[in-house]
Amino acid sequence: MINILTILFAIGILVWIGFLIDAFIGFQSLDALENEAALVDGPLLSVIIAARNEESQIRQSIISQLTQTYKNIEWILVNDRSTDKTGPLMEQLAKEDNRLKVVHIKELPQGWLGKNHALYTGTLSTSGKWLLFTDADIIYKPEAFAKALHYAEKHRLDHVTAAPNLNAHKFWLKTFVAFFLFGFSYFKRPWLANNPKSKIGTGIGAFNLVSKATYEAFGTHERIKMRPDDDLQLGMKLKQEGFNQRIVTALHLIEVEWYGSLKEALVGLEKNTFAGLHYRFSMVLFAILGVFVTHVLPFVAIFSTNKILALLSLGNIIGSGILYVMIIKKMTMFSPALFFVFPITALLFIYSIIRASFLTFKRGGIVWRGTTYTLRELRDQKHRGES
Repeated sequence: MINILTILFAIGILVWIGFLIDAFIGFQSLDALENEAALVDGPLLSVIIAARNEESQIRQSIISQLTQTYKNIEWILVNDRSTDKTGPLMEQLAKEDNRLKVVHIKELPQGWLGKNHALYTGTLSTSGKWLLFTDADIIYKPEAFAKALHYAEKHRLDHVTAAPNLNAHKFWLKTFVAFFLFGFSYFKRPWLANNPKSKIGTGIGAFNLVSKATYEAFGTHERIKMRPDDDLQLGMKLKQEGFNQRIVTALHLIEVEWYGSLKEALVGLEKNTFAGLHYRFSMVLFAILGVFVTHVLPFVAIFSTNKILALLSLGNIIGSGILYVMIIKKMTMFSPALFFVFPITALLFIYSIIRASFLTFKRGGIVWRGTTYTLRELRDQKHRGES
């Protein structure tokens, strides 16, 4: 066993060095939207917001958008079968500002996820050159839209996605969100979206800005209508098909409280964890073992009486720690000191994978905002989308 761990940890050090070099180079191309000039006069921007039972958050989000310095904007608010006061709140907001239009959805067509259908339906009422897909709980600073549009126009882009400040108030929630972003960053390598030669792209639900011509040429949300990770899939497929894309950070311009508690985070990840692992139990097992070996085991093996194994464990901890600090400082507002509970957070993440996969299998699908989608139709749509 010691020999196997020695080999694994020796390889691990080389892997962490590779990740560090890749991230260091990648971050050089990752611009901060705060440093961009603000567009004053420009094309019409159509903002599409799909909401289902968001009465507690939607007004604050919309009000933050109505104070934007960029004025040539229309909003399409899509009430997706809400059973609370979301619809009436939308209508009241529309009465207060004539740039807002409300679309009510009563039924969900077969073969669609609710949010994807709502976003697509919203685009049918747009007139803008640019479409901004955003969520109903995002808070914007006044120059966010103006800077994003200036960036997109200046670089002649088809798609811009922005990483917001993921706000979290409770300690273990912070550690969990930080670990999620850490893993997402080195696994998905979002900075590759800024490399014109790369086919790896990304998308973030808080802010997906795409030209309407590109969106229609791509095939709209019909291409990804059964994907729970629609935001990521939109960006990935746009880049794969050769559209000009960039990701930026906007930590001081865009903010969202992703989840209110660790429990909410675990529940929220039920919908896309299995999708992110391609609906394969082999990938679930690989993810669990991978996280345990790379993010937990070195913190145990460092106490080994075998000096070589202990030193290799230390090397892995230092490698992952440096990368963690790099990513957290670049992509979040959190303290890198959260690394001190790194292995505990890794175990929490492993639990979230097991929990989400088990519940998806047990239910035969996912339950998202009150609607059940079977695993069979999710898999069938994934295969059709890849063919």
